[in-house]
Amino acid sequence: MLNVFDVAKTLVHQIEKVYSEDIALVAYYGSYAQGTATKRSDLDFFFIPATPEGYGASIQFIIDDISFDFWPISWERAASMASFEEFKTSIIADCELLYVRSEEDRERFMKLREPISSMQSPENRGNRVGKAEAEFCNVYTHLYNLCRAGASENIAYYRTEAYGVLTRGLQSLALLNGTYYKSGFGKNREQILSLPLQPPRLEPLMETIMRSIVTSEIVEACEELVAGIFAILSAEQEMGYDAPSYPDRMKGCYEEVKGVLDKIITACERNDYDTAFFSAIQAQEEIASFLFLAETGIWPSDLMLHLAYENVYRRLGFPELAGLLNPDDLSPLQTAVERLNADLEGLFRSKGVEINRFADIEEFEAFLKGKYATA
Repeated sequence: MLNVFDVAKTLVHQIEKVYSEDIALVAYYGSYAQGTATKRSDLDFFFIPATPEGYGASIQFIIDDISFDFWPISWERAASMASFEEFKTSIIADCELLYVRSEEDRERFMKLREPISSMQSPENRGNRVGKAEAEFCNVYTHLYNLCRAGASENIAYYRTEAYGVLTRGLQSLALLNGTYYKSGFGKNREQILSLPLQPPRLEPLMETIMRSIVTSEIVEACEELVAGIFAILSAEQEMGYDAPSYPDRMKGCYEEVKGVLDKIITACERNDYDTAFFSAIQAQEEIASFLFLAETGIWPSDLMLHLAYENVYRRLGFPELAGLLNPDDLSPLQTAVERLNADLEGLFRSKGVEINRFADIEEFEAFLKGKYATA
């Protein structure tokens, strides 16, 4: 029986002779690193090139009917894996080193592992949730493709898109739990089902997605899984909300938003509906987002329904600009924006937000002299 480590030893020996200055390290991961290898297991190993010439060591081969892939990972990609930017965090976290060029290379690699442990700390919870959200956003492309397939009975298509929903959803779930999968999909069921945070009926949903031959069942299971993970993500985001604070979070906000409000007023005066349309919706979105930030300390996420983060906007009685858009008569929109402009400035001033408004350039110059004198 082939000893895969003899293969690795042979390869490393040649590297030491030919690429001693061009390869920083060689490591293995996967089943042999985790003690789960079988007689058909290959040795999953990689190397980090130290120079462009080092990439030439990459090779794929088969010995005794066992395949090997000796592939390069740049320092930058290794850092990306260690920072939970890819599914493959385990490659960096759990690998075993076979060869290092120098102690400096060893130390650099060990430092790559620091973000893995720090990401799992309570202090890094907000970062984890943000990464989970970014990953979860990718789920919706696959879910959309499933839902638009209509009456198609192409089971291969459904399973492929459902695979995207399942793997990306589960990766987001791992991040929400502050962990990563130590084994690849297909071998990590036990770890998945033991996650503290998980949606209801996770196991039967996974079973339906992977095993059902009824396309409607696959779609329904994907929709339920997505809804369940989204509920966990939303709850984790809300746990990060802070107390309201306007003076520090809203500095410069009114000055920025006023430019968009003025653009709407000008568009209304000129009966320029196109500009009014885009600017009115943009303005309400921006103001609502700023107000949500002031109240919670968090900018609204891409997944947050606009009705949720616009609650503060509506509670303050600010107008629904999109609803006032009328191609035949923009005067109600103009009146509403003029009132919104005044009310918004009044709100911020009442909350202690400093607004840089000057009557003339002389007043502005005096302000600058005082500001830069203390810089």
